[in-house]
Amino acid sequence: MEMRKKKLPIGIENFEKLRSDNFYYIDKTGLIRELLNNWGEVNLFTRPRRFGKTLNMSMLEHFFSLNGDKHIFDGLDISKETALREEYMGKYPVISVSLKGIDARSYEIAYQMAVQIIIEAAAKFYFLLESGKLNEHDKAAYRDLLDKNMNEGMFGSSLRKLSGMLEKHYGTKVIVLIDEYDVPLAKAHANGYHDQMISLIRSLLGEVLKTNSSLKLAVLTGCLRISKESIFTGLNNLKVLTIADERFDEYFGFTDKEVKGLLEYYDVLDHYEAVKRWYDGYQFGNVEVYCPWDVLNHCDRIRSEPHVQPENYWLNTSSNDAVKRFIQESANITTKREIERLVAGEVITKEIHQELTYAEVYQSIDNIWSLLFTTGYLTQRGKAEGRRMKLAIPNLAIRDIFETQIMEFFKENVREDGDMLNRFCDALRNKDAENVEKIFTEYLRKTISIRDTAARTEMKENFYHGVLLGILGVKTRWGISSNREMGEGYADILAEPDTGDMGIIIEVKYAHDGDLDEACKAALRQIEYTKYEDDLEDYGVENILKYGIACYKKRCKVMLAEK
Repeated sequence: MEMRKKKLPIGIENFEKLRSDNFYYIDKTGLIRELLNNWGEVNLFTRPRRFGKTLNMSMLEHFFSLNGDKHIFDGLDISKETALREEYMGKYPVISVSLKGIDARSYEIAYQMAVQIIIEAAAKFYFLLESGKLNEHDKAAYRDLLDKNMNEGMFGSSLRKLSGMLEKHYGTKVIVLIDEYDVPLAKAHANGYHDQMISLIRSLLGEVLKTNSSLKLAVLTGCLRISKESIFTGLNNLKVLTIADERFDEYFGFTDKEVKGLLEYYDVLDHYEAVKRWYDGYQFGNVEVYCPWDVLNHCDRIRSEPHVQPENYWLNTSSNDAVKRFIQESANITTKREIERLVAGEVITKEIHQELTYAEVYQSIDNIWSLLFTTGYLTQRGKAEGRRMKLAIPNLAIRDIFETQIMEFFKENVREDGDMLNRFCDALRNKDAENVEKIFTEYLRKTISIRDTAARTEMKENFYHGVLLGILGVKTRWGISSNREMGEGYADILAEPDTGDMGIIIEVKYAHDGDLDEACKAALRQIEYTKYEDDLEDYGVENILKYGIACYKKRCKVMLAEK
């Protein structure tokens, strides 16, 4: 009988649970060794979302913490480091907070959420009220940390005070872990209270990290490296480790070897090529990594449905605002060309500024490039020269996000120009092939073309087919159907104007050799008989128009079938 496989740790961010409940674990405990051997008092790791930051923070907490079962580290990389284990493992009080949940419309509510996080952090040490090492004054101060009406001054000093009390009680310095330190700043920027939140977080971090004699070691994680002036003012002991750094490069994300091992363990190694094309391609320092979130989700899917196609598991999990804003900038012709080149799999060289504040990220197109890089929508290729980096879309999952946003943006533009849309639809209805061609060409010039040099012809046809559906789909009263959506062997589109007495059947072909005439004729040959015709005749619709549209790059040709 086959041994039961370990469970896949999708969304499991608690290290102890993962280790004690028999989940599959890709060993990242080497991070602890690196951290202790390359000592920095305050360490900030910036990585895109979904790359295992929170799980690594939980691992650090369980390693250093005085409580908890240390057997969960047995057999892992760090268990070989006897000296480090003896000196550090289970030897420290740990204060661990995550700022991920501070997401509110107003500063007042965000502040209450922040206070709640501090209260929960303090409440873990309730035994301090019984401690013989703390005097009455200390205990009164501890009670203040449990007060939901604490003022901003009290909030700012809370973690520093808590670490002071823990040092007093245990006679040992304290480890402070702060996960997703910049989420409240991102949300504050989006909701218009950025300055208030900056000063709140600055006071909290400044006190606990800078003027705190009880601190042994601090680790912070975030998405952006917020500029020092705005938040880490005067913090000289800060070590920033970004995705461009070679140190710690393999401890966030899965390496190729780790992914192969995972797929092999679950007997799905035949999916390796697809998983690589879809989810690999991020370069952190010198290491190429996969997005763990995607790999685990997909591995889970293929175990139950072996024929399932890879998809992008990010769409619903984190906001793709950065990509959206980037594509909105494409009115600028240079940017438009650059987006087209990126989507076609090319590399673009840009100067990257890693230190930004959320208030600055959308101020200029240059800053948006930097944001896309730090958030993982673009990745570096090869070596950077100073700030200049070669940037590319990492993989098919991210390209999918770009393509979806490009189509959404195109549809918005079609909607805004109602006049052009009406002219197009009138030309279709009036058998005016010449104007259909003219206006469709105008649309093609406006779109960001998703041309992939490596793509097969039918993939390119998909793009033009999508553009046409995108245009017609905005005409809300018309009935639009497409066999391609139904998975049938016909690739045509049926448009039924709201008059109800007409059917327009359109076939799109890609002229791969540039011969638009020939491709157009081929489209008309293919359209001679379609199932749509039968359906329309059953409904008594006699007026059926058939169009062949041939496309090549930004050019097109339109012909109407003779009756």
